[in-house]
Amino acid sequence: MTMSNALWKLIQRFLDDKNGMPVLNPATGEQIAAVKTYSTVEIEDIILRADNARKDWAALTAKVRAERLRDWYFQVMAYRDQLASLCTAECGKPLAESLAEVVYAASFIEWFAEEAKRAYGETIPTVARGKAVLTVKEAVGTCAAITPWNFPLAMITRKVGPALAAGCAMVVKPSEATPLSALALEALAAQARIPADIFRVVPSPEPAQVGNLFCSHPVIRKISFTGSTPVGKLLLAQAAGSVKRVSMELGGNAPFIVFDDADLDAAIDGLMISKFRNAGQTCVCANRVLVQDGVHDVFVAKLVERVKSLKVGDGSKPGVEIGPLIDERAMAKVTKLAVDAAGAGAVVACGGTPHEAGKQFFTPTVLTGVSQDMQIAQSEIFGPIAPVIRFTDEAEAIRIANDTPFGLAAYFYARDVGRVWRVMAGLEYGMVAVNEGVLSTEIAPFGGIKESGLGREGSRHGLDEYLELKYALIGGLSA
Repeated sequence: MTMSNALWKLIQRFLDDKNGMPVLNPATGEQIAAVKTYSTVEIEDIILRADNARKDWAALTAKVRAERLRDWYFQVMAYRDQLASLCTAECGKPLAESLAEVVYAASFIEWFAEEAKRAYGETIPTVARGKAVLTVKEAVGTCAAITPWNFPLAMITRKVGPALAAGCAMVVKPSEATPLSALALEALAAQARIPADIFRVVPSPEPAQVGNLFCSHPVIRKISFTGSTPVGKLLLAQAAGSVKRVSMELGGNAPFIVFDDADLDAAIDGLMISKFRNAGQTCVCANRVLVQDGVHDVFVAKLVERVKSLKVGDGSKPGVEIGPLIDERAMAKVTKLAVDAAGAGAVVACGGTPHEAGKQFFTPTVLTGVSQDMQIAQSEIFGPIAPVIRFTDEAEAIRIANDTPFGLAAYFYARDVGRVWRVMAGLEYGMVAVNEGVLSTEIAPFGGIKESGLGREGSRHGLDEYLELKYALIGGLSA
């Protein structure tokens, strides 16, 4: 990215080239910058300042908070090209995907600016003369969030937007790999007259210690986390000590089911975006591709042709569709899963090896002959590998799809209306996309069941995650 652009100037105050935490470009390995980090002592002070500031923020009318959030939305959109370049530089995704993420991230700010004015309570028919029964919704309090690297903009706005709309303060620890995008959002929020202490980003090279601080600090009343299930379980255990509210968006193992009555070309299009967006590094990407016997061979042939045509390289270059994996550990994991699957009997239809573009690039891959008991079918791949599992009938497809402790997202393609309804109802997932490869939107509730998490983000339900419901009984009203 051009380091002299206006956005870069805004985040200069967050940088520390001598002692800061380095931020690397995963495509080239080059250092982009070094950011200031915060000790747990410093973060505790930031938490206390946030808690003091939130009272005045919550006292503002919902309309005023909405206006500030709208201003933040316009700031993000005004800087969208520069934000996209920054996002690509630190997380590696192709520039077109980064631009789409900026718009997606901004959509949550816009949505919750509007929802801020709709945190309705209710009046309830009274139980007796002279008494009134009602409910009001009030801000949870000071909140903390821990966000991942794969969507470094959207995973923040999806949490901070509703928190600020509700009248809460938010302290965010971003991924160590992608702090620059988070810091840019903080700088743009400040330009939108959102008070500095209401939304703070605290980069740290010690995620475990910061997570424990968030979960144990008495002032923090809510934790929101997007990341792996093992880490989510640890945070849940730590947060239980002070009975904090939690939102957990954890791991997935999404099935992508193609029935024999599906529109195969539409299914291929859906799979390509679901599986290979961000090089397969999304929590809702297709992790297992289940294809019915009658269309299996035709579908695989079409899929292999499309996958072979994907352009791999530095996401900042024109036409690139597959960028790097985020780090060497991710590369080692994906490589091992491919090798182990082949060793267990899977057939490499294309790809299957690291790519010559660089040490963190993996060739887009299609594996056939995969069975549900293989490690690749039990793991969240987080890489550009499409493992294909053959099935015979509807019951078997649902059984295989549900044979996982995870329940985040599922996809299937079919045209028979009865089948569409039966399969949608039978899939044990928090989100199901029918004849579509992308389901994320600010207007719908995003979240999973089973070991994929708790709570929902986006939609009107996302605002409720940051509101407490207070019941009031008012007596003495008789004349």
